[in-house]
Amino acid sequence: MATKITYWVSTGLIAAMSLFAAFGYLSSSATAVQAFAHVGYPQQLRVILGIAKLLGAITLVVPGFARLKEWAYAGFTFAWISALVAHYLAKDGPIAFMPLLLLVLLVTSYLTRPASRQWHQAKVTTT
Repeated sequence: MATKITYWVSTGLIAAMSLFAAFGYLSSSATAVQAFAHVGYPQQLRVILGIAKLLGAITLVVPGFARLKEWAYAGFTFAWISALVAHYLAKDGPIAFMPLLLLVLLVTSYLTRPASRQWHQAKVTTT
């Protein structure tokens, strides 16, 4: 039961934060536009990431689509590692390490997900 609670809390937080970020990115909020400019990212990337975060958040919480969930986990990982590097290089101080907290939540969600939300590859046998 504790594993199920841990999974849903971590996944719910990731989904909520990603939906909030997607809304900010896609609505061209001044904060999002300035943040992307500050780290040297083009504004087109803000739109692409907004769409990706929206789709990734939905994918993580809806049932089914196990293979797509793997892609969502990978996508969030790449996005947050890139955010860490971008903020570090922009000399943002301690805030640069905020994506690490998101990665911890993501790893927690990934490791505690139920079998019904995992993608099991068929074993390849060699003859």
